[in-house]
Amino acid sequence: MAGSFLPYHEPGIVQILIIISFFFILSLAEWASAKIIRAGIIGQVAVGIVYGKPLADILEDDWETTFLALGYVGLILIIFEGGLSARMDLLKANLVLSMLGAATGVCFPIGLSYILLYLGFGYGAVETFIIGAALSATSLGTTFAVISSASGTVDLAQTRVGSVLVSAAVIDDVVGLVMASVIGKLGQLEGDNDVNLGWLIGRPIVASIAMAIITPIVTKFFFAPIFRRYIENYFARYDHISNIILMTLTLSAFISIAAYTGTSVLFGAFLAGTFLTYIPSKHPEGPFVVMTRKEGEQLADKSPTFVHTFQKYLMDIQKYLMEPLFFASIGFAIPFVQLWTGKRIWRGIVFTLLMVFGKLIVGIWLPLWAWVPFDSLFRRRKGHRPEKSSAEAEVHTSDRLRENRRNPGTIWLSALLLGSAMVARGEIGLLIVEIGYNETAYVSEDGFITAVWAILLNTILGPAAVGILVKFYGKRVGEGEWGLQDSVGADDGSHTSSQAVLSA
Repeated sequence: MAGSFLPYHEPGIVQILIIISFFFILSLAEWASAKIIRAGIIGQVAVGIVYGKPLADILEDDWETTFLALGYVGLILIIFEGGLSARMDLLKANLVLSMLGAATGVCFPIGLSYILLYLGFGYGAVETFIIGAALSATSLGTTFAVISSASGTVDLAQTRVGSVLVSAAVIDDVVGLVMASVIGKLGQLEGDNDVNLGWLIGRPIVASIAMAIITPIVTKFFFAPIFRRYIENYFARYDHISNIILMTLTLSAFISIAAYTGTSVLFGAFLAGTFLTYIPSKHPEGPFVVMTRKEGEQLADKSPTFVHTFQKYLMDIQKYLMEPLFFASIGFAIPFVQLWTGKRIWRGIVFTLLMVFGKLIVGIWLPLWAWVPFDSLFRRRKGHRPEKSSAEAEVHTSDRLRENRRNPGTIWLSALLLGSAMVARGEIGLLIVEIGYNETAYVSEDGFITAVWAILLNTILGPAAVGILVKFYGKRVGEGEWGLQDSVGADDGSHTSSQAVLSA
């Protein structure tokens, strides 16, 4: 009917009190769990379980659907911020290591799943693969939330181990969502012999690789030159207004391209962030080269950076509304009551421990990288040119190596931090296993519950372990070889951005 409208009416007092209590307890639970175990997201997941369908079913269905959508926008903002804040030089320098870590984080959970579920518990081969695929994912939202929450002790985003973590988590996320896309279409194979299996599996893979390759190329040779020559000087006139418009258009474009080509929307959000990080000119006279947000706002020929604009306009709404709703929505999706039978509990706990190991093992690459001269081999092959004088660089390197030999425990702490931060499966794991359970005939209820146990406990244990490590050893990690780093390459950033985007 043309001209229809939604009649305005005053919400009932019960509805108002439920909404108030939900957001208040959501904030209170985040504060309490952050104080106790340094992982505020766990409290938010717990509130989602209590208020949602799994337990008390206090929230109305429409509210849960709305909160889930808002929470997913919050997840996109978390990943977008991660791309904006990413250190391009560190992402490039640790590209190979990140790919090795990501491959380990995918292969070990799937392989260990076959050992326990297929050989031990007697699950089907395809069912085991789907469950293993769910547990091979790494929760990007949890990873970036952990990095953000740790910034009070050490800014993990500016550390070498943090850059490896970001790249490996993004790669695992893309691989996980590619497998989710494939698993979601496996049901088509049951009754339709005309389905093109090669294209079914290949489309999301091709789309992901194409975005990873095409984005840095067109950014470097088309968008960045045009922006630097014709556009960026006008941004100094309008400061945050022009920034927020470009950020909104860029993010919307990237996630739309990602969705319609068949790859991960979250991958698109990360690429959007790295795109905006790269396109401004890096020379000192450039309008975006400022020391503080205040300088960018006050000087006529300067503009705040995109990170500054995100902090001013989006940070608060992300931190206090969108992000809590995202983690609460994870709680909505956990079948809490069905978890509690003896057989399901012990199987879930055993599988959880195995899956914790399957991600912790990713950290072993850091001591291996220190013991085997991979780094020097790659630098020699690339003909790395030091930015400082050779004498200063030698002193810096020798001091770093001397400190390393004197305190090898720092490497193991960094390795444990990396492995622990990869443990959380969160939204990606739940998405994959629920697709397998609801849209195919391969995953049984017992297999589904076993997977949910592992996803839930891993999402609790991983951030808690990272919080404890950062609380007691964060400064040591920041001062070690895998800690805070000086810039690696100080040119206009073109060579670093391309590789950094590819590493995603």
